[in-house]
Amino acid sequence: MSTAIVRLDAPLDAESSEPPPERLISGTPQLRVWNAYTDGTGQFFAGRWAATRGKWRVRYTESELCVMTAGRVVIESDSGERCTFARGDAFVVPAGFSGTWEVLEDCSKIYAIFESPA
Repeated sequence: MSTAIVRLDAPLDAESSEPPPERLISGTPQLRVWNAYTDGTGQFFAGRWAATRGKWRVRYTESELCVMTAGRVVIESDSGERCTFARGDAFVVPAGFSGTWEVLEDCSKIYAIFESPA
């Protein structure tokens, strides 16, 4: 296992995807991820993520630290709690969160994810 520092802004090829049709609520969001780091256990990940406008359902099995670098999003829990985040905001989405993710302005973020063992 390497102990070298990993830059999150290093050039990487993006993986592109879309929310699954059964989770899509509105728009045609395009998602891109540049995963810069995965630890040896496969439980910790860090990198960059971007999305275009749209809204989809989410269910987190992982805990994720997000730092918004551009755009504006609204995350709403199934219980109705709404949070709006924009460039410079940092927040954690805990494992077990269920609700919606809506991109109001094309956005990007830096993420660090910890996936709990099953």
